[in-house]
Amino acid sequence: MTTGVRRRMGVDERRQQLIGVALELFSHRAPDDVSIDEIAAAAGISRPLVYHYFPGKQSLYEAALRRAADELAGRFLEPREGPLGARLLRVMGRFFDFVDEHGPGFSALMRGGPAVGSSTANAMIDGVRQAAYEQILAHLGVEEPPARLELVVRSWVSLAESTALIWLDGRRIPRAELEMQLVHDFAALAAVSAAYDAEMAGIVLRVLAEEPADGPFGDLLARLSAFSPAVPAVPSQRLT
Repeated sequence: MTTGVRRRMGVDERRQQLIGVALELFSHRAPDDVSIDEIAAAAGISRPLVYHYFPGKQSLYEAALRRAADELAGRFLEPREGPLGARLLRVMGRFFDFVDEHGPGFSALMRGGPAVGSSTANAMIDGVRQAAYEQILAHLGVEEPPARLELVVRSWVSLAESTALIWLDGRRIPRAELEMQLVHDFAALAAVSAAYDAEMAGIVLRVLAEEPADGPFGDLLARLSAFSPAVPAVPSQRLT
């Protein structure tokens, strides 16, 4: 008969295990509702041992947040090949995968609260937003964005974030529809900005020239074309 020997984890391995356990618990409940005792029990160790690796819940939360932030930022990585609309749709699919898998933690993180009130945590959240912003600019092939393009991209990143939070509250709209809608929202924001600025118009026209009729942007144009006959004409005197 052989007796199983429980392998002792190294310091870094144990830390990574605790971060993973914390992330799993935060995926089902808000971080403020998860205790150190629960994390210790899920990891199969004692409460004092958790404090041996992390000074307190806040430091463990911030370590878990760092891993989650890195993963979330990675969801915006996409090969820069093919039409922009299809790329953005794949990005939104991975973004909502993350939101779906980490709902309560994502909600608590973005809405704020005692557990996420530290400057370190806030800086990591801002880092995710900045990474998303830079990735979208890379997809557009723009290194030094004009002011209007920066406004469009940052507004869209904020819109994706707020849309995900609203969707988590009941999931009342099919997820696939929201993913497509957000891609359409990006096109709409860019198009409105292009109406005010020649440089933005050049960027939008360049993007549209590479879009197929059956892609996400083509789908938006088809939807708008079908909708427009039903819209009553605006009297000319109301336009002056």
